[in-house]
Formats: sequence, C-alpha cells, structure tokens
Amino acid sequence: MANILITGCSSGFGLQAAKDLAARGHSVFATMRGLDAKNVAAASELMDFGTANDLSLYVGELDVTDEASVQAAVGQMLEKVGSIDVVVNNAGQMFVGITEAFTSEDLSRQLDINVVGPFRLCRAALPHMRAQGSGLVINVSSIAGRLAVPFFGVYHASKWGLEGLSESLRYELSGFGVEVVLVQPGPFTTNLFPRSPRPTDHATEEQYGELNNVLEGMSGAFDEVFEDPEMPTDPQLVVDAIVELVEMPAGTRPLRTVVGIDFGGARPINEATEPHRRTVLENMGMLHMDSVTTD
Repeated sequence: MANILITGCSSGFGLQAAKDLAARGHSVFATMRGLDAKNVAAASELMDFGTANDLSLYVGELDVTDEASVQAAVGQMLEKVGSIDVVVNNAGQMFVGITEAFTSEDLSRQLDINVVGPFRLCRAALPHMRAQGSGLVINVSSIAGRLAVPFFGVYHASKWGLEGLSESLRYELSGFGVEVVLVQPGPFTTNLFPRSPRPTDHATEEQYGELNNVLEGMSGAFDEVFEDPEMPTDPQLVVDAIVELVEMPAGTRPLRTVVGIDFGGARPINEATEPHRRTVLENMGMLHMDSVTTD
C-alpha cells in the first residue's frame, strides 16, 4: 500500500480519488485550500468518510501557489505517515477567453497555478522519493496539453508547459526509481469550466465583437455534451485511471494516459509522437533514461 498526497481535493477528481484510494487501503493525505473557510464542507466530507470507514485518510491545507504552504503540507504528511510514495498534482484552473484580453498578470497567475504549483510540490517531495529509491508523480494535465483551439490560449500555455516539464522530469528521475506520468482528461462534468476565470482586459475583449458570441456558443456546446448520458464525461473515469496508475507495477506505467473525449486528436497525437520521442532520446544516447530503475 502507498502513502499518497493529492492536491485539489475540494471537489471533482481530487475529492473522489482521495476516497477511492483510501478505500483500497492506501494512506491518503488529501489537500486543498481554505480548510476552515470556503472548503470546510469538502474537508468535513472527507474526514467523515475516513472515520466512518476506518481509513487512513487525512486532510490538510495546501495552496500550490504558496511555497510555505507546500512545504508545510509535505512536512505534515511525513509526520503522519512517515514517507511519500505518490504525489498526484491535481489542483488547477482553466482560464478561458479571448487570449489577447488576458493581461500578463492573468497569464502569470494561470502558469503559477498549473505549472509552477506542481513544480513546487515536486521540489518538496522529490528529495524524499529519491532518498527512498522509489516514487510516483502523477501530473493531471489535459488534452489541452496536446491540442490547441480558440479561446484556450492561456490554458494551453500552462498545460503544454506541464507536459514538457513532466517529460523532462521523467527522464532525469528514472535512475532514482521515481516515475513521472501524465493523465490527460478531456471535458468532464466537474467545476473546472463553470469556474473558469475570464480575461480582465475588457476593453480589448470588446474589440473582438462577435467572436465573443462564438465563445459563448462553445460553452453551450459543452453543456450539451455533458447532458448526453452516452458521452464519457463521468469524472469517475479519470479517478479510475489515477487509481490504475497508482497500482501498476513500477516500470510499466505509460507516460501519457488520455481519458474521455479527445475530439479525435490527443490519442493519435500521442501514438504518432511516441516513437519519435524515443528516437530523439536514442539519437542523443539517452534512451536508457526513459526506463525507471527498480530494485
């Protein structure tokens, strides 16, 4: 059984993954912002679930944009369970709108949450994983880390960045027995889209005129997809993929796992680029860095 730290457990994938992994016998440190404020209900739900089922499920405060918060959470987990075997970087936001209308401050905020945040947690947890000679980092990316469509430019920048960061970390950590993998969800019925921050430069946004209506139409199209019971938009699918990756034997996990609707793009892109990814490593004499070293 593994000791697992998960970010973004106030709702969606994180909340359910914490429950499912704990129910399967793992020790889970479920984290979120605002334990005693806006997310007090989610924190209570997780604590009650753990108590009622006699599980090793702990709840802690963690803001991925705050270095001190990240370090404190890792310290608290180590105090409770003694080690960190798995990190699930699930916390994130999706900024959506006319790309030019986002300010540089908006973009910095998106990158801080979706790229720098997971990096902060990796820097806090990886020394412990390297020292014990094993570990797993699951970074929840998106099909938006492989595809590009209008209105998601700022979000794409963050997820494409997370993809590259994760792939490099995978190679560098392989000799320490630590694996890094990516989960790439399509659109799912979570709070991610309804809570999406919009551009703050409204003057520029207005200059795009009718294009703003196209964005609103896209939002309506997503609603129709979510209402269709035949479409794979149940968040449990992503949770199941995370559980499966956690429980796979070391050295057998794929780098990328697409879950749900990919609009015909992410899966074939992954399949098409996989051999070229490995060819680049081979030509650089680094192919051995794509295989985790296990005892």
